[in-house]
Parts: sequence; structure tokens; C-alpha cells
Amino acid sequence: MSSPKKSTEAVDRRHMRVALTLARRGLGNVWPNPAVGCVLVGVDGSIVGRGWTQPGGRPHAETQALDQAGTKAKGGTAYVTLEPCSHHGKTPPCAEALITAGVSRVVISIEDPDDRVSGRGATLLREAGIDVDLGVYADEAKAVNAGFLLHRTLGRPLVTLKTASTLDGRIATHSGQSQWITGAAARQRGHLMRKTHDAIVVGIGTALVDDAELTCRLPGMAQDSPVRVVVDTRLQLPLESKLVQTAETVPTWIIVSSETMTERYKEYAAFGVEFIEVAPGADHHPEALSVLQALAARGLTRVLVEGGSALSAVLLRAGLVDRLAWFRAPGAIGGDGIPVFAPYGVDQLSDMRRFVLETSERVGNDTLETYRAAD
Repeated sequence: MSSPKKSTEAVDRRHMRVALTLARRGLGNVWPNPAVGCVLVGVDGSIVGRGWTQPGGRPHAETQALDQAGTKAKGGTAYVTLEPCSHHGKTPPCAEALITAGVSRVVISIEDPDDRVSGRGATLLREAGIDVDLGVYADEAKAVNAGFLLHRTLGRPLVTLKTASTLDGRIATHSGQSQWITGAAARQRGHLMRKTHDAIVVGIGTALVDDAELTCRLPGMAQDSPVRVVVDTRLQLPLESKLVQTAETVPTWIIVSSETMTERYKEYAAFGVEFIEVAPGADHHPEALSVLQALAARGLTRVLVEGGSALSAVLLRAGLVDRLAWFRAPGAIGGDGIPVFAPYGVDQLSDMRRFVLETSERVGNDTLETYRAAD
């Protein structure tokens, strides 16, 4: 027979798994807020309320779950993937809402690193006589909100580099043909990945070659398309491009050097394009970290980099790739094809960027490998 403590731990894990699943629903559409999940369990052990952060960041997960539960929340337990907020913003603090509802216990995965919260939410709950337990599925919660955590601690978004290549690491033939290296199933998975990120980032080379829309084109998901960001320091993106022509429907931001001529900005602005000026580095191009910090200043927490090889190399060289999603097609192009990464000056193996394989799965006739940056 299991002990009461082990039984409680098993119940806590079960309900927190549900809360984490709910939290993932918010990925890509709640920035600059975190994606939080909340499950409310009544005194009889049944779930009486569920919630997750809604598009735009509000209502918060706790508010949504409490609205569902009503008076059934009293005496119950709340499972929350991130410490409830304790500050007054556009909405009242979630910690106070839980206190008012009369819950008797709150189980939290991780503490909120935001300076306005950072332990204060848990303290408010304890001072109100509520039992607080911290750390259930902490690693999983950190993974869900890795972008928000990086935004608050390092001032930049999480960077996931997505690429599709042949077995020999080529993203296009020597003539530049790349459509399509991978099959339909892999491309559909790529669209799902777009949905869970705040923005797609590409270099100007990719934008010019593909004239891509960079939208989420799965049925029913057009409204989930993220912000499109083009790193185009010399403003080469044509006004006739799809990215410019559709900017009023799906936001398009162009990263330019502060040295770029400004008289053409208004031509693009007429289509809804927004510009982010970043100071140039020693080579007259904005440094990678400066670009990411500029995106974070606009609230982005998760960005999906879709190439090309030059931008990918710049981010790798700077050590700014946090996750890697690599689709591999079962074919080869040869050494004269365009490589996944442009040269970026690694002389010693000790300088090689290392990653840890997390998952590997078959997607149609292709393979998807996901990696995280090695510590």
C-alpha cells in the first residue's frame, strides 16, 4: 500500500501534467506574457476548472479556471505551471484572486523570474494561510516557458533554428532550387511549429529567393500566423514581395541598420511594414545579439529562424541558437549544393557548437531531429 505522501505526489503530478498541456496551447499567441496552465480541483478530488493564458496574454490561466469553478474552488487545490502574479497591471493579481476564491492549497511548478513577482506571489498565498508547494514538474515547466524565462533573465527571446536538408546537409542545389527537399508531412509539421512561435525570422537572401509568405497555411490556422521578421540591413526587400504586400494582414517587421537610408521607409509603411533600427557593429551589420534584444524589446519571447545559411551561421557563431529542429530528407545532392550553414570560421574543435539530441522521429518519408544547445 502506498503512503499518503506518495499518493499525494502522484495526484499532484497527474494534475500538473494536465496544466502543462493546457499551457502549451498558448505558445505563440500570448507574448509578451508567459504561457501558463491552471487546473482547479475541488474538495471531492474532481476537476472543477481549467484555464490557460488567452491570446494577447489575457485573461490569465488562473482567472479562466476560477471563472469555470465558481464557488467549487473554495477549499480546493490549484495547480499552476508558473507562480501566480502578485502585481497590479491591466488585470488584478492572480494570487489575490486565488485567495478571494478560498482555495486551500496551490501547487506551482516554477517561480516567476519577473522582478514584479519573483516569489511575491507565493508569499502572498502563504501569508493568507494557503499551503504552497513548489517544484512539481519544474523542468517541464521551464521547457514550456523557456522563451519567457530567457526574455526576463537575459533580455532576448528563445531561438529555435529550423532547417530542412538532404542527408548530406544541403538545403538547395547549386542553382538554388530548394522546393521541395522534404515531403508534404514535414512541411505541415513546419507550419505547426510556426504556430507555436511568436515570430519567424529569415535573412534577406531567403526572402529574395523564395518570395515566401512565411504564414501558417494549415486549415483553420491562418489567424495563428506569427510576426514575419526579415533581417535586411540594406533594405533590399522589393515592395512587390508577398511579405510587403500582405503586411497589413500578417505583421511584417524589417530589421535595418541605423545607417540605412530612411527616405524609402514611408513607401513600405504604406503597406503596413514596420522597421526596427539596430546599431551596426564593426562590419557595418547589426550584431546578432543586438537584433534579438531589439525583438525582445517588442515583447517577442520565441522566434523560429528559417534561414538561410548565412543567418544561421551568424547565430551559431554567436552562440545564440537554443534549439535546433532539423528535417532530413533521404536523399543527397552533393558537395556543390548549398550547405545548411555558411562558413563561420571555426579553427579549433573546441570552438565547435555542440547540441544534445532530444528527439528523433519519422515524419512521412523524412526524419525530424530536435536538439538543445549543450550546457
